[in-house]
Amino acid sequence: MDPWSFEPRGRFEEAEIESKALQGNPLGDPHVRPLRIYLPPGYDDEPERRYPSIYVIQGLTGQLDMWRNRTPFRKNFPELADDLFAAGDTPPTILVYTDCWTSLGGSQFLDSPGTGKYHTYLCEEVVPWVDERYRTLQAPEHRGIAGKSSGGYGAMVTPMLRPDLFGGLATHAGDALFEACSLPEVPVTARTPRDEYEGTSERF
Repeated sequence: MDPWSFEPRGRFEEAEIESKALQGNPLGDPHVRPLRIYLPPGYDDEPERRYPSIYVIQGLTGQLDMWRNRTPFRKNFPELADDLFAAGDTPPTILVYTDCWTSLGGSQFLDSPGTGKYHTYLCEEVVPWVDERYRTLQAPEHRGIAGKSSGGYGAMVTPMLRPDLFGGLATHAGDALFEACSLPEVPVTARTPRDEYEGTSERF
């Protein structure tokens, strides 16, 4: 019923993955992670058919439940995607909504000694898990990844690092040029103990 909910023509499944890659991560964040899978209209009617898949990732501070958020006068992303596939002009596709949140707000979808192995989690755990349980086309030319902001960065870097898994990407306002936006702050930050705390790291 408008504006609170829309009945999907495809269907969603909710799942959890117990990640070995994220177990014992430096931030102590959960290693059991939620996953949301969208199955397009017709998936249940054609049991022999296989489908391409797109992994959908979020920006900084994004976590899985936020896909349900809706701005005024507009459906949310999962509802709009369902409309797209239900219209029949776009080839039906499995969408995999993946959570790589950390208590610092995000992971950039990379393996990091500071946050954890989120690139490994996505590529070595989530992708095989989905391929094992759903009728995906299991070749890189049939698997894509998309995201916005930090998710756009993740959508760029993931296929670069794993072209054997991902053959297509869509980046929307993806983070980039870190050397231009972050590097100027490094010397200022490094001088903080000297300038503000009488030059001693202990006081800092």
